[in-house]
This record gives sequence, structure tokens and C-alpha cells, in this order.
Amino acid sequence: MTLAEYVVEQQIRVEDALRRLVPPASTPPESLHKAMRYSLFAGGKRIRPILCIAAAQAVSDSPLGIESAACALELIHTYSLIHDDLPALDNDDLRRGRPTCHKVFGEAIAILAGDALLTFAFQVLAQLDCEPDRKTRLIEELAVASGTVGGMIGGQVHDLEGEGQPPTAALLEAIHRAKTGALLKASLRMGAIYAGADDDQLQALSCYGEHIGLAFQIVDDVLDVEQPSEALGKTAGKDAKQQKITFPAVYGLERSRAMAEQERIAAHLALRTFDDRAERLRELADFIVRRTA
Repeated sequence: MTLAEYVVEQQIRVEDALRRLVPPASTPPESLHKAMRYSLFAGGKRIRPILCIAAAQAVSDSPLGIESAACALELIHTYSLIHDDLPALDNDDLRRGRPTCHKVFGEAIAILAGDALLTFAFQVLAQLDCEPDRKTRLIEELAVASGTVGGMIGGQVHDLEGEGQPPTAALLEAIHRAKTGALLKASLRMGAIYAGADDDQLQALSCYGEHIGLAFQIVDDVLDVEQPSEALGKTAGKDAKQQKITFPAVYGLERSRAMAEQERIAAHLALRTFDDRAERLRELADFIVRRTA
């Protein structure tokens, strides 16, 4: 099976699980559930849940139920996108090639849809069919990665407060290791924890997650400069217009591309203790760095 076929197979697996888990649009309050599902099923790549599943498969033979744990990551990610697009934050009209949630449902429902997805992610983890101690570790992992100290929300604050500030390497790292990198790293760690990884395996997958998390953001920043909105599915060039601190702003495009390649190689090296069961993770690192959208 090629990587493209594997990705499609896992995307379908995650989509099916999300449709099963998330309340139907017809469930009251209908407006809220319609908004949640509008953003959730807008055609995302499902990178985070796929990484979670691939990490679990590197540790164990396709552990049953891993797709539900992986869905929690997508719920958190989608909530963050809904809130990121709001006028009070990035004020964007386009996400995944469609009008943003607040443009379709209004700001109040969009805020509540994000809140609901955030809350529901932890309900999904609490209801997993696995050992209680493993479940607790998964809940903690996602909460920390989504939170304020070195987590996604903390990174978003650094990003907002950094607008218009001199672009420094230190602030850039503080933003992106938290805003993007923390949840990507948690994707690997949650897959490993769910599958029962030992300490060495968890450390290796954590290291891999740090490198691809950084690579992912570098490439995102480069694509925001190089690609049109139609290719990205979101408004291109907004980083520069809002004077955000990005890798091209600090290092320039050529060095940013070289840094992404260095992170790809480091991600491969982090998996050297694994055998062929981690091959999908190696391929996913290549995909993340070489993607064009």
C-alpha cells in the first residue's frame, strides 16, 4: 500500500469514527451541532489523528479503538481553527476552502461550537474502552498540549502579542513549539500511550513529534508566502499583512526550507530504534515537509 492509499484509508477510518461519535445535526440544539459538523467535516487532512494511529501501529499491531483516541485530537484541532478565525483573533473569512464558521453561523454560535468541540474531546477520551490509568494519561496529555504552559493556547497568546513586534528567533520558537508543535507532538505520544509503549519507545516518538511539529509550521509559513488561497484553502499572505512572526520573516524563504529539511532528517533519526513498523511515520515526515498545500 502506498502512502497516499494509507492516508486515504486512515482518513476514512477517522471520518467514520467522527460521524459516529459527534451528535447528528438534527440533535437539539440543532444550530450548534450543525456548526460543529460544518467545521469538523470541511475536508481537513486529518494529519494529527493519522499520526496518532501510525504511532500506535509502530508500537503494537493496530490496537483496537485507537481511532476514537485519535478523534479527540481532531476535535481539539477543529475547535482551535474555529476560534482562530474569529474577528477577535485572526479575523479570517476562509478555512479549508469554505467560509469560516462564524461567517456561516454567526460569531456567538461559532464560539459555542468551538467550546463544544473542546469539551467533547475530553468526553471521548473519558469514554474510551481502555485501562483507567492509560485513559488518565491520555486525558492529561491532551489537556497539557492544549493548555497555557507550553501548549496551544499559550502559543496563540504569544502569536497575538507578537504581531507587529520585531521578529526574533526566540519569540518565533516560543510561538510555534506551543501553538502548532505541542498538539502534533501529543498526537504521537497519545498513540504510543494508547498502544502501551515502553519508556524508550515513548521517548523516541516524542522526539520525532518535536521535529515534525517544527517542520510542519516552517512549511506552513513558507506556503503562506508562496501559494495562493485556492491551493491553501485559507487566505494566503495574511501572516505578512498582520505582521506575524514567521520563519520566513526571521530566516528568509531559502533558509526556512533548509531548516524544514533538517527537521525531516532529524525525525527519521529519532525512529532509528524502530523497525519497519515505523515506516509510515518516516513517510509522513517526508510528506509533511514536501507538501504543497
